[in-house]
Amino acid sequence: RDYFIDLLLKEAGWALDKKQDLEFEVTGMPNAEGKGFVDYVLWGDDGKPLGLVEAKRTKRDARAGQQQAKLYADCLEKLFGQRPVIFYSNGYDHWLWDDTNYPPRPVQGFLKKAELEFIIQRRTTRLPLASATIDTAIVERYYQTRAIRRIGEAFEKDHDRKALLVMATGAGKTRTVIALCDLLMRCNWAKRVLFLADRVALVKQAVGAFKMHLPASSPVNLVTEKDTGGRVYVSTYPTMMGLIDETHDGQKKFGVGHFDLVIIDEAHRSVYQKYGAIFDYFDSLLVGLTATPKDEVDRNTYRLFE
Repeated sequence: RDYFIDLLLKEAGWALDKKQDLEFEVTGMPNAEGKGFVDYVLWGDDGKPLGLVEAKRTKRDARAGQQQAKLYADCLEKLFGQRPVIFYSNGYDHWLWDDTNYPPRPVQGFLKKAELEFIIQRRTTRLPLASATIDTAIVERYYQTRAIRRIGEAFEKDHDRKALLVMATGAGKTRTVIALCDLLMRCNWAKRVLFLADRVALVKQAVGAFKMHLPASSPVNLVTEKDTGGRVYVSTYPTMMGLIDETHDGQKKFGVGHFDLVIIDEAHRSVYQKYGAIFDYFDSLLVGLTATPKDEVDRNTYRLFE
């Protein structure tokens, strides 16, 4: 815990300086005493649990703690009226489980307080995508709205977290994905978006398109504006590779939960082999854009969306 889990939690802004943060006692466990001790509880400012962490020894599979973590979540929900997001970890492998919406998934660390607050708030404020209006000032063509509806269906109905959008060159992939971002933001599915391109020229082009069609998203060019805040961030892969390692006052600038949606432009290129660490790092919905038929997409990249 000292060398791995505590360090990652502190990088996510959890000070762990209060008694109730560690070994928090709960009742209602299915054992003789009816009691248990939660390894870590991540508290919100209102005194309710946002998350919990079940820690296992490094030599054990982290998934061995899944059922125990669920029982702790049951106890905390009964005590405080709010179900926390579940993490279980052995220091090397970490799993996140928001069991109200998704099955468990591996992550590269822990979420910050604001990110956990957004997940819990989104449980009740997220609007249905199927009935929401698509902005026809951004996209006008039938196939563009159809693509957006199909991605929305994959996210909402199928509970998928990845989508690959294949459209011919000049068919308006960028405008389509801008309209998708607008839809996800208005329906409270996404707060911050990361758009990745492989050339500086494409970054500038994407920033200009977002400024034209979705100015309220305050698009940021991370190549030139690393300290600017917004809702849509556009970057090259090498720039983002450097930024995910940056820390300020011991905290990660871009934590694993910073972005709710990551968009990969030109996904037909072999981006996974060189920059797969980015996609593995962020716990986000993922959309790839390509003009290449899926059976011709580089295998290492295409397996992202299988």
